[in-house]
Amino acid sequence: MGKGVKAAVVGGVFAVMLGGAGYGAYNIVSAVSGGGTGGAETKKSGPPDAAEVAETTGSFFAAWEKGEAARAASYTNDAEKAGALLTAYGDDARMGEVAITPGKPAGTTVPFTVKATVTFDGKSKPLTYRSELTVVRGQTTGRPLVDWGPSVVHPDLKEGDTLVTGESAQPAIKAVDRDGEVLTKEKYPSLGPVLDTLRQKYGEKAGGTPGVELVIRHADGATGEAAADTPLLTLAEGRPGRLRTTLSAGVQAAAEKAVRQYAESSVVAVKPSTGEVLAVANHREDGFNAAFQGRVAPGSTMKIVTAAMLIDNGVTSMNGPAPCPPTATWQSQTFKNLTDMEPNEGASLANSFLRSCNTAFIKLIDEEPLTDSSLTEEAQERFGLGRDDWKTGIASFDGSVPASGGPDRAANAIGQGEVQMNPLNMASVTATAITGAFRQPHLVSPELDDREQAQARGLRADTAAQLKQMMRLTATQGTAQQAMAGLSGDIGAKTGSAEVDGKATSDSWFTGFRNDVAAAAMAQQGGHGGDAAGPIVAAVLRAGS
Repeated sequence: MGKGVKAAVVGGVFAVMLGGAGYGAYNIVSAVSGGGTGGAETKKSGPPDAAEVAETTGSFFAAWEKGEAARAASYTNDAEKAGALLTAYGDDARMGEVAITPGKPAGTTVPFTVKATVTFDGKSKPLTYRSELTVVRGQTTGRPLVDWGPSVVHPDLKEGDTLVTGESAQPAIKAVDRDGEVLTKEKYPSLGPVLDTLRQKYGEKAGGTPGVELVIRHADGATGEAAADTPLLTLAEGRPGRLRTTLSAGVQAAAEKAVRQYAESSVVAVKPSTGEVLAVANHREDGFNAAFQGRVAPGSTMKIVTAAMLIDNGVTSMNGPAPCPPTATWQSQTFKNLTDMEPNEGASLANSFLRSCNTAFIKLIDEEPLTDSSLTEEAQERFGLGRDDWKTGIASFDGSVPASGGPDRAANAIGQGEVQMNPLNMASVTATAITGAFRQPHLVSPELDDREQAQARGLRADTAAQLKQMMRLTATQGTAQQAMAGLSGDIGAKTGSAEVDGKATSDSWFTGFRNDVAAAAMAQQGGHGGDAAGPIVAAVLRAGS
């Protein structure tokens, strides 16, 4: 199927519904003039009333059913975009025999059910789905109009998307986990976008043959990268190719279940000894793969990298001094600890780390030989972060730790300021911290397409040993103790709470390890690290080893 099909406004695409199945029989007004519901001499104001809502939706649905794209579009507040998409509905998506059944209005919003038949090359299949629209008053005319958005035509459509039926752009894939178990969207819902992307990138390499499908063809992303089609209906099966991933069905199942307990949450699990991704799950309203592509402040989980910087530069060590005063000021900005934290002027780095004392880290960033770029260098050279060179098999963000002066130098050290991360990044940070080696995370073997994996120096053995021990102490005696309770084996963790401008509740962050599994999670506006992200990570680690 080709991209960029230009829509022309053409009527008569759909079969006219006869009888009472469609909204055409329900329509209570005549639209023979094609002028919509206008014609009032006095411009009205205020929300449309019930009669206007029924009249407008009746006319819109009737024209849509008949395939009269231009006429249907005239009942919307964006006739150009509506006309193009409604035309594509018939011409490109090959949908006809359309019957629309309205539900009970809720004020000016009307839910409805669409039944249509998709036909291509002699093959036909029925399609049924639900959507809704809202009637608003036109700003210049005062006419009641359908408030246009792509989701009116199909709930999964976003701006710039269209519907297309034809031979699949890529053969379907049968994605399997590391042990050969089949991974499906139905069983693992949050893998949907991941599996679509894997199909787009590896469909041909996996050895399948294309079928015939109705798909959502998405607009290209902000980076210009082509987004994977979203299949809606298969008219003719192709032969799917087999694609082995690094995922573990058991860990993925635990991740899916865990994120469903918390809104706007994401988690990633990796195998530190290899860099293989064992699970990736998201529970978000927008369907965004924030686990791999999110760009938000990671809070105190960043102290793993900061602690490594302090040790590598000889500023202090695990058992060396890291006083924890009530406040710390850096270039006119005062930083505080959590309200229930007791000050400890004699604290060691391990003690300040396990209690997640902000002021201890702020006080130490002024020590020689540290500079504005020291944290950036540590992140890039030791942990492989922020160089834009990870090739995981699907789109991902590699983290960002810019060299910052002023107050941001201090804020960066505690995972605020200009630092941006996602759970993939922080799971990798933990993997590097406990093994001493940076192994770039990957979801599909690099051997499949000869991807060059990112490289970094990793950590000195003594630095890694200290970081691992401090994370162990945090999991057994510190802020992660409650979340990690009951986990056996070699365990460690770090909590984080990231303040977000304009939000009363912080983002919850947590990263931890158990034996040869490392995981990290975030729950936006989830509170302290142990409140939401902690239980997610603990559930994944429990399943992982």
